Amino acid sequence: MKKAIEVKNLIKSYGNNFQLGKINLEIPSGLIVGLIGENGAGKTTLLKSILNIIKYNGEIKIFDKDSQKEESIIKEDIGVVLDDMFFPEILTPSDISSIMQGVYKNWDKDLFFKYLKDFHLEPNKSYKTFSKGMKKKLEIATSLAHHPKLLILDEPTSGLDPIVRGEVLDIFLNFIQDEEHTILLSTHITSDLEHLADRIVFLDAGQIIFDKSRDELLDNYGILKCSEEDFSKIDKNDIISYKKSKYAYEVLITNKNKISKKYKDLVVDKITIDELMVLMIKGEK
Repeated sequence: MKKAIEVKNLIKSYGNNFQLGKINLEIPSGLIVGLIGENGAGKTTLLKSILNIIKYNGEIKIFDKDSQKEESIIKEDIGVVLDDMFFPEILTPSDISSIMQGVYKNWDKDLFFKYLKDFHLEPNKSYKTFSKGMKKKLEIATSLAHHPKLLILDEPTSGLDPIVRGEVLDIFLNFIQDEEHTILLSTHITSDLEHLADRIVFLDAGQIIFDKSRDELLDNYGILKCSEEDFSKIDKNDIISYKKSKYAYEVLITNKNKISKKYKDLVVDKITIDELMVLMIKGEK
């Protein structure tokens, strides 16, 4: 399968404060890959490294092209929305379209203005008058209007109301229908990934904790809820991590069907990506 992104031995260090890596990651074309982790885990650093915005050690290829040596060619194929991205406040969407025509060979003015209409954005209003949600919609429209093959998105639905968020997710799903198209997105709205992502990459303290398919995570992992007495009877080899509250234990387990049969008197609940992340990071081992 053709690779959209290939990361080998990536290291990015910020002195003694934080280090990302070594990161090794391959993302085939045609997938939506969700990047999760708490604040400071290294998600944005990884995305900015892939985009060659910051310096790093290691090797990154986009569509088999070196991201540093062939950056000018690669940029035509990438649409970007970053959490700290912004346009000059005096610009209007019409101004942005005029500028982008000089940046991207495949800039599609008609498509851009269609997105503006769909998102109810006034083409001649200045960026500074837009709400946070409107700014985010403008960034998404801009990222899509030059027909990229790869979208790299950092918190793309942050600040959007549920209705517009749903519309944006539908756009992403339509984008991915062509198997040549790929999305790598970082988000704290992990419920989006439960409907959207093919794979989930979990970063913690600069390291990849797991890289698994969404179905494998949601079908295989579970939460076993039990009393202290029942907890004492559980084989410790069956426990990945756990949280203790005043009245009960929440136990993260894998191989959900096997565990359900082994402990027939205990309930194994389905798990959300949020719950999985919290128990992985905060749970006791």
